[in-house]
Amino acid sequence: MTVAALPQTNFFQIKKGIFSWLFTLDHKRIGLMYLYSVGLFFLVAAGLGVAMRLELLNPGRDIMSPQTYNQVFTLHGVIMIFLFIIPSIPAVFGNFFLPLMLGTDDVAFPKINLLSYWLYVLGALFALSTLMYGSGPADTGWTFYAPYSVKTGTNVTMAVLAAFILGFSSILTGLNFIVTIHRLRTPGMGFNQMPLFAWSLYATSWIQLLATPVIGITLLMIVAERVFGIGLFDPAIGGDPILYQHLFWIYSHPAVYIMALPAMGIVSEIIPTFAQRTIFGYKAIAYSSMAIAFVGYFVWGHHMFTSGMSGPAAIIFSILTFFVAIPTAIKVFNWVATLYKGSINIQVPLLFALAFIFNFMIGGLTGLVLGAVAADIHVHDTYFVVGHFHYVMFGGAGFAFFGALHYWFPKIWGRMYNMRMANIAFTILFIGFNMLYFPMLILGLEGMPRRYYDYLPEFHTLNVVSTVGSWVLATGLLLMIGNLIAGYLKGKAASANPWNGITLEWQTSSPPPLHNFDKMPELTKGGPYNFPNAKSTHKK
Repeated sequence: MTVAALPQTNFFQIKKGIFSWLFTLDHKRIGLMYLYSVGLFFLVAAGLGVAMRLELLNPGRDIMSPQTYNQVFTLHGVIMIFLFIIPSIPAVFGNFFLPLMLGTDDVAFPKINLLSYWLYVLGALFALSTLMYGSGPADTGWTFYAPYSVKTGTNVTMAVLAAFILGFSSILTGLNFIVTIHRLRTPGMGFNQMPLFAWSLYATSWIQLLATPVIGITLLMIVAERVFGIGLFDPAIGGDPILYQHLFWIYSHPAVYIMALPAMGIVSEIIPTFAQRTIFGYKAIAYSSMAIAFVGYFVWGHHMFTSGMSGPAAIIFSILTFFVAIPTAIKVFNWVATLYKGSINIQVPLLFALAFIFNFMIGGLTGLVLGAVAADIHVHDTYFVVGHFHYVMFGGAGFAFFGALHYWFPKIWGRMYNMRMANIAFTILFIGFNMLYFPMLILGLEGMPRRYYDYLPEFHTLNVVSTVGSWVLATGLLLMIGNLIAGYLKGKAASANPWNGITLEWQTSSPPPLHNFDKMPELTKGGPYNFPNAKSTHKK
């Protein structure tokens, strides 16, 4: 049975043809266009990552020159950060499921929603244009650090303009979600009755709205410096490169929570569903999202401990960094408490959620090492930072993205994927991920610097393990994607609620109709996670 054989009532079947998608105002179709786009860019960036690991298989030159390596890791970082991780969960699953979870027909501003997607596409085209125009892609790293970014002859201008345009897309998405949450909740749904994924999107949207303009202005300053030689960041003409670091990280550390908070929201949906229990500490999880978003604005300086900042400033930034760990720990405790004595149904979405907790804990604890001034001095700009960053971003946000894809797959396409193959793909993916990135933590502690295309012979063994891990990880990714495509093409028809979920999106058909609900959705008494026949995990 193919997708074309589904009943002619779902949002796929209302209008057909490429233009019905490209100019759609339906939040579900826009979410799927984002999915296909970010998925494509993820595969490109992952391929670049495998190419980097091939170069690092042995000391000395293997498959590329040092200059090419610099351009490859810059392009890998720019695509992964700006075209995949930042937009992925909010733009894909936020667009598709936020109105469904709130019991409404669409987002507040459908036309602005479509505009945000086209700005995303435009920014992506600017990023890809660096391959064809000028002297090749930027070689600065994804951070575009000055003064090198204003002096290099590579195509930095197009790359930073791409990030600038993508920032507009992010701002519009955040604005749309904030207004949708405030104004379009179904009657009877207060803020404390919202699903936790909606709470995470709400916190994320405020970061997108308030922090993204800072990076936009900063990137325009890079362009102005390169074109007009104004002297903002270049010390040779009176500029201050430390100013660039401050402006960049004032946005880019909150951006870490743009990536992490929606992932935490997804885990908060998956765990109570597969434990069939009322989530432990609903308000604590909801408000901790807002606390992370708030405190995240004040910790950017921990990226700059080696830049020469004063001792008191370093101590203050270190203390504030440790504060962020508190609301994160609250979430982890509540997730584990929700699982305690639950009727646990071990399915692939739950495995990805548990892997998120495992990986994110490693990433978070290694982040505390970097947040401590004395320790950071020793491991700054080593592979320890690379390992930490990927455990948080890929091991955290990436695994949550895959978990959401498996969790909501039957709701989006009305099909089920092969469970056995999904389990095999997850296992290979998890093993490959840890083989790839855990050796980097050890290499960093041993002193191997990051961003070098070569290394000393004493680092060879762990680099071999890491490169082999990249092959295992790529195998798991390809199996997972192949299994999902096979499920889309010929999977068994899914029921409206295959996981026995309780939030509002499970009250409509799979796939949903154009206007989401055929009748007014019914709110669950006692909150959004009050499962029937399940004892609460906390005392009333």
